Amino acid sequence: MPPTGTQLCLAAQQRLEAAGIQDGYRDATLLFWHVLNGQPGVTVGRHHLSRHLMAPVPDGVAQAFEAAISAREARQPVSQITGWRDFWNHRFRVTRDTLDPRPDTETLVECALSAPFRRVLDLGTGTGAILISVLAERPGATGVGTDISDAALQVARGNAERIGVRADFIRSDWFSDVAGRFDLILSNPPYIALDEMAGLSPEVRDWEPRGALTDEGDGLSAYRAIAAGAGAHLAPEGRIIVEIGLTQADAVCAIFQAAGFAQTRVHRDLDGRNRVIVAQRKQ
Repeated sequence: MPPTGTQLCLAAQQRLEAAGIQDGYRDATLLFWHVLNGQPGVTVGRHHLSRHLMAPVPDGVAQAFEAAISAREARQPVSQITGWRDFWNHRFRVTRDTLDPRPDTETLVECALSAPFRRVLDLGTGTGAILISVLAERPGATGVGTDISDAALQVARGNAERIGVRADFIRSDWFSDVAGRFDLILSNPPYIALDEMAGLSPEVRDWEPRGALTDEGDGLSAYRAIAAGAGAHLAPEGRIIVEIGLTQADAVCAIFQAAGFAQTRVHRDLDGRNRVIVAQRKQ
């Protein structure tokens, strides 16, 4: 008799937790659900998962589940195995060429949507999750997303097309190939200092694009580049909104203030941690 889905998930839980993954059963059941939906002609809603967990598992599903669990056991992120991540109001394609959009970054989107804008620039767009999310909420606005990775730009374009948002995606090293002015400039830049990289979880350190994580220095060089280049691209009364590391608020505020931004405000995420800086230029 073939094992049931629950039996496979319990066995997978032991393997995952032995590999240092907390809550292995959660990841196992999520991957089991993903594998079920990967079968031709099969669509299983989350509310129907329990029925499949109690039933014997066909051999093809069991083999696909084993491959997924082996990948997770090697600490590959669940989002890369499934190929997607839910963020704000949409589902985004995720690959090894893009940073995994995290719930903490939704704080940046919330700040962006707190005031009107007509034209927005997203520096280091990755999956396009930030830009696409804000444009989807403001149908009359236009936007540009930049990245130095052609592979990431391809993912972003695909996400925008699938979600139904029109945006331009261009290859640019910060402002190097950007033209025009914007009411809103957004960025979740690489802010992890080089000496902090070793302390990251394997899912982040070993599987996400290094260039999206660290500047190979003090973690502040991206903010210096954004602050220095913003003057030529930010409209009067425009805003810059950037995500920051937990201990970087004072340093990032100082960088923008030195570049002539009169107002810098720190916003916290849902866990009460410093997460976003909003900077507004002098008039």
